[in-house]
Amino acid sequence: MTETTSAASIHKVRRLGLGGKRGPGWEYQKQGRRVRRADPRRVRLGRIDPTLSAAAGLVPFNAFMRDLGLGRRVARLFNRLKSPRGLVYPMGAQLQLLIDVAAAGEDRVFGVECLAADPVVQHLAGGAIPSVDTVYRDLRRFGNEDVEALEVVMAEHGIAPVPAGPGHVHLDIDTTVEPLFGSQEGALPGPNPRYHGRPSYHPVLGVVAETGTCIGACLRPGDTGFGEADVAVVARWLGRIRQHVGRKKLMTVRMDAAADCAAFLQALDAAGCRFIIKLRVTEAVIGTLLMHQSWRTVDVDADGKPTCQVATLTFQRDSWLAIGGGFRVVAVRRNDRQSGNQLRLWDDNDLSTQLYVTSDWLAPEEEIADEYNGRAEVEPIIGDLKHAFGLGKVPSQDFNANHAAFMIKLLTHNLLRRYARRAAAKISHWRTPWLRRLLILRPGRLLRSGRRWTLRLAPSLLQLE
Repeated sequence: MTETTSAASIHKVRRLGLGGKRGPGWEYQKQGRRVRRADPRRVRLGRIDPTLSAAAGLVPFNAFMRDLGLGRRVARLFNRLKSPRGLVYPMGAQLQLLIDVAAAGEDRVFGVECLAADPVVQHLAGGAIPSVDTVYRDLRRFGNEDVEALEVVMAEHGIAPVPAGPGHVHLDIDTTVEPLFGSQEGALPGPNPRYHGRPSYHPVLGVVAETGTCIGACLRPGDTGFGEADVAVVARWLGRIRQHVGRKKLMTVRMDAAADCAAFLQALDAAGCRFIIKLRVTEAVIGTLLMHQSWRTVDVDADGKPTCQVATLTFQRDSWLAIGGGFRVVAVRRNDRQSGNQLRLWDDNDLSTQLYVTSDWLAPEEEIADEYNGRAEVEPIIGDLKHAFGLGKVPSQDFNANHAAFMIKLLTHNLLRRYARRAAAKISHWRTPWLRRLLILRPGRLLRSGRRWTLRLAPSLLQLE
């Protein structure tokens, strides 16, 4: 029997949002009842109903995209990729079909085959679903400029939810690895913590922490690291955000030690952007750290021993001084860190040290460290993109085709986040699988009567407008 009156994980019970009822366990206990499963052999099977859909939520989702003008935008940009002579499937319509496929949870282009029998998908696609070979060929039509244009469209829908005006916004930049098990173009060995020596892609993404949306991305060959070559790309992302939010909003970039590059730090500083970057540990850094004597104690344990100490080091890299200025190096050592790199240098205590470089000379050191720790949220977002949208799965041998599919998945992610904010704001922070169950994978029946189409949806406590 249940001995407590409340459960610690009760906030994770989401069946109410999906139209279900709370379990009557306590009531049944009082009545002395127990659950008995029904005999499925006593359920009579009726006729097949071709009007039933498993993804009826695509209708209001597509209505939302139409209100945003997405169909007109992609048609204007990409219909030129196909000759009008004998045209059946315009490129704009193909992109919207792939967005529907990604929103419905099919992480490969081959998912078109799975959804081809769904009446809602058929209706939205114009009554005809192209063969999967046609979709593959259309993806291979994308060139470098076309992929860049698609990335701009994706970024527009990632920036749109970011509040403009005064305040604070964080841009978290991170790279990830997409291991590949074929001979795809651009699949090269590189940094790969799990599959050592495995050919892969090495994309870089920029995510706004406050909205969870992607405002910039680039798919790169697996042997590509982060460095000076990416400065122009990130500067373009910063310009996008600044143009949208205005000059009065404080913008902070957070990234791991891969960004400890003089050219990158200089570009951020020149853009008037505050940054907090994990410092790359070298022998010179360790030497300065060991020689530093003045530590400020932030927290102590019950015995009065320090559990957290902070300091601003005098360390400056020669490359920083060569570009005309130095940056602030913050050190934080504590004994309650359970994950990440543990840099322990002192024999007389068990404190591990984390180091950061920042352009902020005013904030207390402990606040700098706590603010950087908020960057950890970018990892679940990337994980969500990989598992819910199949970001690491590629449809083709052609790099540009894979790059285009990569952008379509990110665009779908941004659109679904915007749609959730409008349709069900209270649950817009949920991960994609839950949003998909609530908003997209809704059972329904598509009917035509009186020369009008009608969609009947299953009940849900979070009714859509």
